[in-house]
Amino acid sequence: MRRVADAIFQGFNAYRQAFQTITDHARQRFENGDWHAVQLAHAELLALYKKHTEEVARRIRHQLDENVPDAGQWHATRKIYRDLIGNQYSAELFETFYNSIHRQLSDDVDLSNLKMFVNTCYPTPPIAAAAKPTRVYTASEGFAGMMQQMTADLPIRTPWRNLQRDIDNVLNFLAEERPEITNKPGLSLELLIPVFYRNKGAYIVGRLMLDEQSWPIAFPLHRDSGGCLYIDTLICDEDELSVVFSFTRAYFMVLTEYPHAVVDFLQRLLPAKKRSELYASIGLHKHAKTVFYRDFVAHLANSTDPFVIAAGIKGMVMMVFTLPSYDIVFKIIKDTFAPQKNITAAEVREKYRVVKIHDRVGRMADTQEFENLVLPRDRFDPSLLEELLSVAPSSICVEEDRIRIRHVYTERLMIPLNIYIENAESTALDEALDEYGNAIKQLAAANIFPGDMLLKNFGVTRHGRVVFYDYDEICYLTDIHFRPVPEARTPEDEMSAEAWYSVGPKDVFPEEFRRFLFGKPAVKQRFIELHGELFDPYYWQGLQQAIEQGQVMDVFPYRRKKRFIRQMNRAEDPGALDE
Repeated sequence: MRRVADAIFQGFNAYRQAFQTITDHARQRFENGDWHAVQLAHAELLALYKKHTEEVARRIRHQLDENVPDAGQWHATRKIYRDLIGNQYSAELFETFYNSIHRQLSDDVDLSNLKMFVNTCYPTPPIAAAAKPTRVYTASEGFAGMMQQMTADLPIRTPWRNLQRDIDNVLNFLAEERPEITNKPGLSLELLIPVFYRNKGAYIVGRLMLDEQSWPIAFPLHRDSGGCLYIDTLICDEDELSVVFSFTRAYFMVLTEYPHAVVDFLQRLLPAKKRSELYASIGLHKHAKTVFYRDFVAHLANSTDPFVIAAGIKGMVMMVFTLPSYDIVFKIIKDTFAPQKNITAAEVREKYRVVKIHDRVGRMADTQEFENLVLPRDRFDPSLLEELLSVAPSSICVEEDRIRIRHVYTERLMIPLNIYIENAESTALDEALDEYGNAIKQLAAANIFPGDMLLKNFGVTRHGRVVFYDYDEICYLTDIHFRPVPEARTPEDEMSAEAWYSVGPKDVFPEEFRRFLFGKPAVKQRFIELHGELFDPYYWQGLQQAIEQGQVMDVFPYRRKKRFIRQMNRAEDPGALDE
């Protein structure tokens, strides 16, 4: 089985080279302000893994004259492959690629560590990194001196608009937000050498260290309308940095030969983040799925609580359950949908795929997709199993001691917005309603229309952000026809429960949103005060026009009020008045 092992090994190298090439061009796209190219590259990068695994699987089938390796042959292949990757720094990524090929070539639903790398052979790289992924700056000339050194080392060739102003902003902000970080000998700054590129921003990530203490830190860099570089804000809080690396955001493009070391460093900055989330955040979403699965299996072995039906209003398309001790929900497409859901299971899967490749702008939850996921039968609450067999029997295979789910999505557990609002105090209610409106607006500006905007389809994260997570009705905003409700022709029309005007399949009447989004008048009125423009069809038409004109929205993974004030005149920045 040497040929099979070699084909997989060479296939991963080809994939990784293509991955690195696309990622390497991220700097140039940022320097040129080519935001449409950024979006295209993001989609291309996400499609790359499937493209290469399918090509390798096709090549192996050809080599074997369409014969599928049996268990003994897979065992031999795995052994040869392990020897091949034993001197590779990223051996764990090679393992994931091998598993993907095995799954494509075999219909064996049982995961065996004899045939695959169910458990990793390389929890740490088998060889040391040739170089550290970080660079350390000392405060021999004070914090301002460290900043000057840091900016001089950046690979970005874009000229600065006003670097001294930015350094002053950072120093003033740090003094206000972190007065415990004193500017004295012993202070140092350790930064990851790779720049993190996403959307219209570039991020420098690291930590400040003083004596035995350390604080996470990040510098978001942007280009102004004149094409010059500036520091937009300073992030020096673990929770705020966690939002930057949120599961609701597009993956970063990070050029590194040492992803394991980069994730190690990020985990020191963000200890509450799962390692799988950090791998996903740097674009290694398939390996993130592998790490997630291993972590989940380990959690199952060390817990006893049963899987139960998830809290909230039951969906018309998805059956959702969870494990209370684990912050993940499992979503299975039902066999039949409610009559008002004019959609097929294949179309639902396509919508989830669209979300995966689209910019999630911090408002859509990332998912992992599994086929033939096997779970212990004795961990299923009887009412859950009864419900699954009732609404999704084609997806459920009940065996003697296990449940096999033919197709399922996993997603981060959140508090459904309707439940959150029902129990929220005044201030929290205001914040949630404001977040809900912002979520809809930001999705729309990214050319996503949620379709079903009911509160139950949104969730609240532990950071208080409102996130959309029900994708069966999403579509591109530019595909929708937003219309004002026509005036009634007669009193009978006005009193009619049915529309007296024609309604096309893509017609949407924003004025009608106020009728069904909120039950309580006081809540509805407060939302109108905060985001009343969402009920105006011309607001939506304006967003469509902006998208069609090629505008790409600014997406900030931090509050706008945290952005530094940049006072400039027209001579300094010819585009200043446009920002």
